[in-house]
Amino acid sequence: MRTILKRGGLPSKHICIRWLLCLVLMGSQLGHAHSFVIKDTLGLKQYRGKVLDEKTNTVLVSAMLILEGTNISTITNGQGQFLLKVPARLSERAVRVSHLGYVSKTIALSEMTKPKTKIRLRPHIERLAEVSVGAIDARLLIRKMLSRKHLNYPQKSLRMVAFYRETIQKRRDYASLSEAVLDIGKQGYTNRKNDVVKLYKSRKQTNYKKLDTLAFKLMGGPYNSLSVDLIKYPDFILTEEMLEKYDVSFTRWTSLNNRSVYVIGFKQKPPFTSPHYYGELYVDAESFALVSANYQLNLEDRKKSRSLFTIRKPRRAVVYPTKASFQVHYRERNGKWFYEYSKIDLKFTVDWLKKLFNAHYTVSIEMAITDLKSEAQPEKIKARERLKRSVIISDAVSGFSDPEFWGEYNIIEPEKSIKNAIKKIRKQLKRKEARSNK
Repeated sequence: MRTILKRGGLPSKHICIRWLLCLVLMGSQLGHAHSFVIKDTLGLKQYRGKVLDEKTNTVLVSAMLILEGTNISTITNGQGQFLLKVPARLSERAVRVSHLGYVSKTIALSEMTKPKTKIRLRPHIERLAEVSVGAIDARLLIRKMLSRKHLNYPQKSLRMVAFYRETIQKRRDYASLSEAVLDIGKQGYTNRKNDVVKLYKSRKQTNYKKLDTLAFKLMGGPYNSLSVDLIKYPDFILTEEMLEKYDVSFTRWTSLNNRSVYVIGFKQKPPFTSPHYYGELYVDAESFALVSANYQLNLEDRKKSRSLFTIRKPRRAVVYPTKASFQVHYRERNGKWFYEYSKIDLKFTVDWLKKLFNAHYTVSIEMAITDLKSEAQPEKIKARERLKRSVIISDAVSGFSDPEFWGEYNIIEPEKSIKNAIKKIRKQLKRKEARSNK
């Protein structure tokens, strides 16, 4: 018996995250062990470090690092760590480091040669605090933001290189990790065509013992991350019809890249006839472009939330979501804003009847644009090369091998817990392979 889960509450016919929860035999073949080693690629220099708050010394998650004069970039992980790979011929350049709510900093690569470089950003000081919060019409700001979409975002198709990662945890233990390097055909923001994806390379490790014979499979893969682009796919929240279902208000000022940003809070109006979203939109005060968004799905009504996610399940199991959060960030280049990064965090509880304890799973999906190709008439991704929207990345992966390939691309630095999980899985696979060879 299979349990099929989907992410619900989405008005758009284009956007759907589906989860496949299937029973797996404990004796299933887990494949061959592969070394998780990323070697330096000839002609590349690697820069590692951490981005911190200058005052509190706390780590800054999702800080963006962009090599000046290029489209090469990366982003910090959940521990504030980064790994940036730069062609040796560009080693004399500098990196711009930015984070929402902080003053951006430019630092030369020559100052980042230490194995553990620490970059500290200063919190933004509100310069416009004298403006009354009540004097700003948040709903009008959102409408102005939507009306300027054709001015603030590219109208021509683009080619992007992206790094994509899916992780599954059972409680605090990582049980599965999938990664991919992607070629993305990003359609113009007023073009009704959907974005398309080509797979360069992917890899996966899974420890089914940690999953207690349950394996999540993400249907849609990278398309789920792209769907969080609220400007390209506004049917999430940003439609006139949807705005009528929300209370919106201007809450405060912040900054991004040393520019003032409006922060607009929104939440679903009662009565809650169906689950919708709540969170914050960050709007550039100069261009009225959406530069970031953080929001969650209202899951207070467990019965309705469960119906949004679950299509089919085993009779003995009750599966329901306990968290569904989303974030998206954009970056500005030559007066236009581009999709830069998105992350989805989902938590599920599987309540098995006649069992004393529930099983709790966390699924995280993130994608970062690490390079932007030329805008001048980019070659289209051929139909036969495109990933299907029903793709499951892990179905045709090559394992954690071919380190020379991965060395050519910028990735999000793995967190220590993920690294440890990979090591444990690799050891288990080696032991299994050794036993099978006896």
